[in-house]
Amino acid sequence: MRTRALGGASIAVAVVLGLAACSSGKESTSTNASKKVSGKISIAYLQKQGDQQYFIDEAQGARAKAGQLGGVDVKVVNLGNDTNKAVSETQAAIAQKVNGVIIVPPDPAVGPQIVQTAAAAKVALLSSDDQICKNGTDPSKCAKDQLVPRVGFSGTQMGTQVGQRAGEEFKKAGWKAADTAIIAAWKQDVTVCTDRVVAAQAAFEQAAGVKVRVVKVGTDNTPPDAQSKTAAAVSGNHSVKHWVVWGCNDENVSGAVNAIQNAGYKAADVDGVGLGAYLACKDWGSGKQTGMRAALFINGYDVGGLAVQTMVDYLRQGKAMPQEAFAPTKMVDPTNWRQSGVKCT
Repeated sequence: MRTRALGGASIAVAVVLGLAACSSGKESTSTNASKKVSGKISIAYLQKQGDQQYFIDEAQGARAKAGQLGGVDVKVVNLGNDTNKAVSETQAAIAQKVNGVIIVPPDPAVGPQIVQTAAAAKVALLSSDDQICKNGTDPSKCAKDQLVPRVGFSGTQMGTQVGQRAGEEFKKAGWKAADTAIIAAWKQDVTVCTDRVVAAQAAFEQAAGVKVRVVKVGTDNTPPDAQSKTAAAVSGNHSVKHWVVWGCNDENVSGAVNAIQNAGYKAADVDGVGLGAYLACKDWGSGKQTGMRAALFINGYDVGGLAVQTMVDYLRQGKAMPQEAFAPTKMVDPTNWRQSGVKCT
């Protein structure tokens, strides 16, 4: 989960010790906190899928914050979906004597290796958007004190907003549960994605007042994969008259909605709620009929800026990193996305 419109909004944080999350919420001096950086600070911002609009905005926010703070250099690297590159670029950044690494991991399984690499070099580490664990490949099974501090959004909160809106649209359309199905599309080994879709289902059922069958679609979080995987799921469910769609991000929902409409369903028979709004707005801006009824606007620009601020505060002042820092979100649709500041390119 995207522009500057939400800049300066309040951030909810839970304080924990240094580079490791702390369930007590009390601040403590980490192993690196005493080594404050008095001169120029160098930060490597390593992003998965850096060509997606959200991460482009995030990189811009990071660079802008560095410029505001002064004496801070941020190098952004696009990792794509390559876990090997995540490791090699971390090693390269350390070899270049960076003071800190901020990473959006392509796969959480690479977490322990990244953590060990940074710790061995005594380089500060912060995760952005997605969680990583110090001693395990699955953050959902990680003890709280083993999670790396993270800046991003609350997956549960986002999923709840998406599911609630989808449920409201379902009721408004007057559909029946018996001839409706839900496509939930996401990369299933990414913890924050799972948090979103699980929360969406619970919120949908509460808002809609009924339970609807869910078809879970595993994707790589890109539109082409979501479209192809959804097309296969739809072809096996010919009795379904109406489709509700949500997923980890706009890529999943956009791809799924396109697949359903390409299968012959009218836009009026699709209830898609995106997460990001940066792809949803393209359909809305074109004026074409689309099953993308709404989307949760999440601002990558704010996350990038907050991540850099968090890292610089730690390096310059020894200020403990928060276990998690959350940026705000807003639901948008064809009637208000422009006024809300969604960046649609």
